[in-house]
Amino acid sequence: MASHHAMTRRAVVRALAAACTVAAAPHAWALRSPAQQQVRLSQEQSRAFQAWMLRIVSAQLERGPTPRWQHRDCAGLVRFAVNEALNTHDAWWLRANGIATDRRLPPELDLNREQAALRNRWIQTGGQVGHFVTALALVQHNSRFVAREVSQAQPGDLLFFDQGDEQHLMVWMGARIAYHTGTVAPDDNGLRAVDIKQLMTWKDTRWQPVASNPNFAGIFRLSFLS
Repeated sequence: MASHHAMTRRAVVRALAAACTVAAAPHAWALRSPAQQQVRLSQEQSRAFQAWMLRIVSAQLERGPTPRWQHRDCAGLVRFAVNEALNTHDAWWLRANGIATDRRLPPELDLNREQAALRNRWIQTGGQVGHFVTALALVQHNSRFVAREVSQAQPGDLLFFDQGDEQHLMVWMGARIAYHTGTVAPDDNGLRAVDIKQLMTWKDTRWQPVASNPNFAGIFRLSFLS
């Protein structure tokens, strides 16, 4: 029998998914705890952030998880990529993350002090702020609902799935979707990337990012992006 905590969590997620189907509703914001004033990036900074986030996720897919990435699960991948995208990408950072210096590097974000303080600063359930946040709290308190149609997704947006006792995040990469399975075997680092067309027709329909799937809550965008 499910615990009271698990049942409560499922009820919250089901409410989130239901809110996503109502036009002009406040969506995930309606479920937020009293929020602190959110610092935002400019449109130019947001584009640079999205490019860095995708470059960082791509590096994990290509080379395997860096030792600097801890808590290796779906939310951990997002937290790591977000925090590193907000970092200063100097020569030391590039070496530490195994990213080569080339002309394809995105521009720097040039953050001010308040914007730089967004790094490792997640709003948790209850309104506290800390370095850790669950998948549910990440979309509930640190993101805003976009749509349940993947055509509305932008690079770095999050696909949120509710599978009953567990919630799962995937990262929209454009042509691909990246995620961590949450299980790391000796010969498997848990990282995956799947073509959007494959996922739309996935045999296990619980993972299809379509509006008709009750397990798919929708596309969410980090709240500090313009």
